[in-house]
Amino acid sequence: MIKYIGSKRTLLPVVLEAVAAVPGARSVMDLFSGTSRVGHALKRADYRVIANDHNAYAATLARCYVAADLDALERPARMLLAEFAALPGEPGWFTETFCVRSRFFQPKNGARIDAIREAIAAKSLEPELEAVVLVALMEAADRVDSTCGLQMAYLKQWAARAHKDLELRLPDILPRATAGKGEAHQLEVFDAVAELRADVAYLDPPYNQHSYLSNYHVWESLVLWDQPEVYGVACKRVDCRTRKSPFNSKRKFHAALAELIAAVEAKVLIVSFNNEGYIDRAEMEQLLATRGRVTVLSHDYKRYVGAQIGIYNPKGEKVGAVSHLRNLEYLYVVETDALERPLELTTKGEPVGAPGQLALFE
Repeated sequence: MIKYIGSKRTLLPVVLEAVAAVPGARSVMDLFSGTSRVGHALKRADYRVIANDHNAYAATLARCYVAADLDALERPARMLLAEFAALPGEPGWFTETFCVRSRFFQPKNGARIDAIREAIAAKSLEPELEAVVLVALMEAADRVDSTCGLQMAYLKQWAARAHKDLELRLPDILPRATAGKGEAHQLEVFDAVAELRADVAYLDPPYNQHSYLSNYHVWESLVLWDQPEVYGVACKRVDCRTRKSPFNSKRKFHAALAELIAAVEAKVLIVSFNNEGYIDRAEMEQLLATRGRVTVLSHDYKRYVGAQIGIYNPKGEKVGAVSHLRNLEYLYVVETDALERPLELTTKGEPVGAPGQLALFE
């Protein structure tokens, strides 16, 4: 999967354990699905996953990793990827924008991305098959980019991987879960909770002022293929200035989260949040306690590589010190009144403890 800040790769065993502890749970909705790493893991564990994200690139990832099923799409996807892999490069908007005006990719790879994306557009594929080949292209581009993982900027000197040739690979799509076919939605989160239902709701909202649209604007433009007007050194889409989420606003965050928590319909809520977020653990526990019994788990992990490198000005001069190298990720498990019996959560074979007790996962 693509490099992504806030990825839950190391937290997956804890999330899966929490979901597995819910009696009779068959469906899980992921309301801020991002890369769909969590949804993909839940589908692999045989749950019916209902994914949602308001960004087009994230909804495409969910359509590939949650909704698309291997048995139906593997053969046509492999045939298309072989066809696209044979295309010669043809420089176009993508090359001009992200290889000439900015330096996210080497021009040789930009030209191939242009050619392949135009070929995908010309096919008018059905949505799930199109999502699989688009994700294959996105992941191929991610393997040869020249960033620290965010598209807010690119490296001053080319990353070693940027010199490699673009290579298409079939994404790790899964067979359909026995609990039922997954779904992928592209809704604003409040519209999603009004429409979607599941046994378990997983919430991983943005936690600071940096929007995922701005962080991954290249993927948004690659998926939409709308060749938008761009601005700045990083050639961001102009709608990065206007498409704002209340979850990226310190002033609006608390009210937005309170509204969301009150509206979600599920037996169990699992909320992932960071100790660098707009509200602290005590505030989060207070909000979630309105829905039921709360248990808090935490996971210690390294900050993303850009934060570890330090703070530099546009001339490449170091201008600030890194305040800390590790963060705590909190996983809040909320048992609502709809739950038939209390959960039995364990870590390393030991009970988690009373509501609100902190259990450390190393």
